[in-house]
Amino acid sequence: MKNYASNASRRRNRNSEPKQPVRPRLTPKPLEKPLDGAFGTLIPAVQQAIAVEGYVTPTPIQEECIPHLLEGRDLLGTAQTGTGKTAAFTLPLLQRLSRHNRRPRRGTPRALILAPTRELAAQIGDSVMTYGKYLNLHHSVIFGGVKQYSQVKVLNRGVDILVATPGRLLDLMQQGFIHLDEVEVFILDEVDRMLDMGFIHDINKVLAEIPDNRQTLFFSATMAPKMELLAKTMVTDPVRITIEPDKPTLDCITQKVLFVEKKNKDALLASLLCDRKVRKAIVFTQMKHTANKVVKKLTTAGIHGTAIHGNKSQAMRTRALDGFKKGRYKVLVATDVAARGLDVDDITHVFNYDLPVESETYVHRIGRTARAGADGDAVSFCSSEDRSYLREIERLLGNQVPADMNHEYHSDDAFKSVQPAPKNFGRRSGGEKGSWNNTSRSGGSRKSGGGRRRGRPQGNSSRSGGRSQYSGRS
Repeated sequence: MKNYASNASRRRNRNSEPKQPVRPRLTPKPLEKPLDGAFGTLIPAVQQAIAVEGYVTPTPIQEECIPHLLEGRDLLGTAQTGTGKTAAFTLPLLQRLSRHNRRPRRGTPRALILAPTRELAAQIGDSVMTYGKYLNLHHSVIFGGVKQYSQVKVLNRGVDILVATPGRLLDLMQQGFIHLDEVEVFILDEVDRMLDMGFIHDINKVLAEIPDNRQTLFFSATMAPKMELLAKTMVTDPVRITIEPDKPTLDCITQKVLFVEKKNKDALLASLLCDRKVRKAIVFTQMKHTANKVVKKLTTAGIHGTAIHGNKSQAMRTRALDGFKKGRYKVLVATDVAARGLDVDDITHVFNYDLPVESETYVHRIGRTARAGADGDAVSFCSSEDRSYLREIERLLGNQVPADMNHEYHSDDAFKSVQPAPKNFGRRSGGEKGSWNNTSRSGGSRKSGGGRRRGRPQGNSSRSGGRSQYSGRS
């Protein structure tokens, strides 16, 4: 197979006009009734796309954010999970770009959206396509875990909006396939995770390539004070939007903790999953190999489940998530790669097979249920080794998680344990540390750099081939 990177270097330079494929234009139909609030300020093509999805009235985060974003203001926004944050930044972005529409140049996006995981990036890409289907704008989603050939091919045709995970973005920048000097809008989703120690250096490399004269938006369900201070160093005179829900997500979730010996967790989980009330569940583990082990144990018990984590190929992760969404699997066993941004309807239960190392992650995990005001259940297993994690979670929540001591696997030793925290307490779990890199970085051992190479792109023939399903016209 030929090295496509060397072929790309022989094509016309990136300042030339790329050839766009002929695509059918969709024509919006007249609205049957006007949209409410901030939706009514959007252009007709965007309004029609919203109406087709059945939306009439904006959510609070959308109502507050859209007017400021249409004015071009920088913004920091937080609201509970499932309240429409993606639409809050996608709708005004599409309107801004469509008002100054032009053919995008090769590998030079006008808007950049960064997300911490492949799954969240794909979901954002779906939203861009849904809300922008009546606009002549192009987008692409790029992430690691798949070969880059198809992604580079789409970039070479030109995209207006690029949705990416940091590692693959930096990798393609270093190879000369992506240039960020024309980015007008920069968006970070799940900003508290994106700005932690795992990503801050990548973000700084990206910021160094983006023009200072840009609109910058940061969104998250939670934002610790130290993360907010850090975020404010990257924006200019931002609007701060915080939506306090009438009924917080945690109030919609029935929480309980079950004290159990580590060796009995599998049996306890299988017994709970047999309850008819459990229709669709996510089970969280700390370690990737534990997730695989739990799936095998559940299969032996006659419970149909699948695993998703950083060691799975992207094709396997996509199939697993799609099967879970469509009901082919009752249970999705996952590491914290699925704790944020994962939007799956009708999840009735979340099980913390292992408690998270970072207490804030607990809120994100259980937020996978009780989406958009629905009710849900969160059940946490606590062994003697987990006791310190539970104490930190309860300190964060400001109260104790109710304990159920009437199950057959109850462990009084775990309940009374004063075992100290492990050495890595408060840090990202060692078992999933690499998975955050895997969720965003390409599969090879080559490190991504932040500098832009203006000369001949550097390629690797082993990266060619493959197909990406997350790119196309928005």
